This record gives sequence, structure tokens and C-alpha cells, in this order.
Amino acid sequence: MTLSHQEEKILKSIVIGSENNPLKPEFPPKKPSFPATPTIPIEVPGFSNVWLKNESVNPTGTHKDRLAWEMVVTYHDLLLAKKRGQLKGDLPQMSIISSGSAAIAVQSMLSKYKLPALKVLVDLNISQKLVVSMEKIGCEIFKTDLSRKPLLTREILSITQNPNGIDITSDESLGPNTRFYDWLSYEIINNSPDYCFIPFGTGNLYENILNINGKEVSTKEHDPRFKGDVSVLQECNFFGATTNNPKSKADKLYSPHLPFVHFDEQWIKFFKKAGFCGKKSNVFNVQEIFLDKALKIAQAQKVNCESSGIAGLALLFQIQKEIPKDKKILIVNTGKTKP
Repeated sequence: MTLSHQEEKILKSIVIGSENNPLKPEFPPKKPSFPATPTIPIEVPGFSNVWLKNESVNPTGTHKDRLAWEMVVTYHDLLLAKKRGQLKGDLPQMSIISSGSAAIAVQSMLSKYKLPALKVLVDLNISQKLVVSMEKIGCEIFKTDLSRKPLLTREILSITQNPNGIDITSDESLGPNTRFYDWLSYEIINNSPDYCFIPFGTGNLYENILNINGKEVSTKEHDPRFKGDVSVLQECNFFGATTNNPKSKADKLYSPHLPFVHFDEQWIKFFKKAGFCGKKSNVFNVQEIFLDKALKIAQAQKVNCESSGIAGLALLFQIQKEIPKDKKILIVNTGKTKP
């Protein structure tokens, strides 16, 4: 089957650097670089060696832009399948559960490449202002009570009226070869921190970082992107910052159900026993008072962030008595969606 003129045009416009060659990175699409975002020193009272991985410089302001690019790569694969005659009919639409930032990032990227609109499933309590923002850039919005129960892929597709589509709420629906945050994970562990603080919302980023760290500290055949210090990373404590407070300022980190998260007590216990990470690695709930403090410190240093994105710094303040003051600390700022 041949592609239409428009589909051929879209296919040619999607230029993919490489899967793992640091000299041929794939992100950001207009000007690929590795690392794609900077790691900068920040001043944190009481600590002497704190760094910030700043994802706020991404196109729409958050690390979700990396997820968005992977969706364009997925459409590239689908277009090739259609060209070979393996995919019949129109390109499928994608569906996602989102509180805003992921949907805005993905739809913005899809629009640039003139790809099918994103179907977004949001909670009934989402702000109307955010709904208008998503609709304005082309998202198709569907509402449901997300607190009622965890939704499976088939249910997400059903509610978003997309029975033949693709659910991208998790990477599971796209198969084992789609990795949302592999390049970002290498950018993070290449800093070889002693302590790493990461916002934990869907859990995808935290899981990916630990999986890649585990892989690199346990092999002699490293990925070409890996430049870290194995002896340091084996002992690095990875702290996930989340919340179980439905009224938290870190609203992107709260979810009553996370059906696709692989993280649990046994998973992290195995990683620690296997020497894939430091013995204190875990996910913690952040108290609101420390979110305020983190936001104030970061914004004073002109870091573009919100409570959810800078929750790692909040967790550092919360457990600061347990952290040596001179160790290398890396805070991952997942950013803030641009207006």
C-alpha cells in the first residue's frame, strides 16, 4: 500500500538520530543534543555540592516533551508499516490519562508533525481552564472519575471512544522497545551523584532511571551513552518524591491509582540487595511545608518550576539530617508547563 502525499510528507519530516549513539542524539527534534538539557549548580542552605537537572528548558517546559517525541517516533514506525502494507486504513489515534502536562507536550508535538489528535482522559475535578488550554491546541477531552478505580488499557480506550487506537498512558501498550526516558536517564546517571532526588508521579521516570542504573552497574558492556562512575552509582541512593495528599500543591504527583507502575516494596528491595542502587533508595511522601521552601529556593535562583517538578528538593529538606552535607546531590527538576 502506498502512502498518501501528506503521509509521505509527514514520514520524511520525522528525522530520527539514532537509538543510542551519543554523537547522533534524537532529542530535541529541531536541534538534537546529548545531554539535551543542562545540569547546573544550585545553592541550597546547609549543603555544598548540589546540582539541578533542569528539564524546564524543554519545548513545552517539562520532561514530558521526551515522551512526546517518542510518540512521534511511534508514528514514524506506523507510517513505515503502512507503506509496507502491514497497516491498513487511517493512522490510529492515541489515548492518555493526563493531568495536563503530558497531554500538552504530546499534542504540541503531534500538531507540529500534522499527526492525529490526542484523546485525553481527565478527572472530573480538573480545572476548566486547563481543559480549555488542551482543547485549544487540539486535544480531544473525555472526563471520568479517576478516583473510583484503576483503569486498564481497554477501559481507557473505551472511555475515550478509541477502540482501535493506542493507549500511551504507560509504555506497556507500545511494547518493550519503546522507552520514554532512556536518554534522560543516561543524562542523569552520567553525573554520578551520591544522592539523586526525583519527582515520582506516574513512576515511569523513577523506574527508568533505576532500571538503567542497575543495567550499567552490573555489566561490562556499557551502552555508548554511559559515562558514569560505576563504583559511585552502585552506592547512589535514588529517592522518589511523591504525595498521598489529594489536596497537595504537588498535584501532578498525586493519583488515587497507578495501575501501570512496577514499583513496589519487593522491587526496590531486590534492587538494593542486588547492588543496583544505594541501600536507602526508596519513594517517600513529601510534606507540604517543604514544598513551599523548595519552591522559594528554586525560584530565587531563576529556576522555572512548580511544586510537582521541584518535589525532589523538597524531599531533600525533609530528610536533610540523614544526608551528608558534602556529598554530591542531584535534584531532578521535571519543570513546569509553559503558558
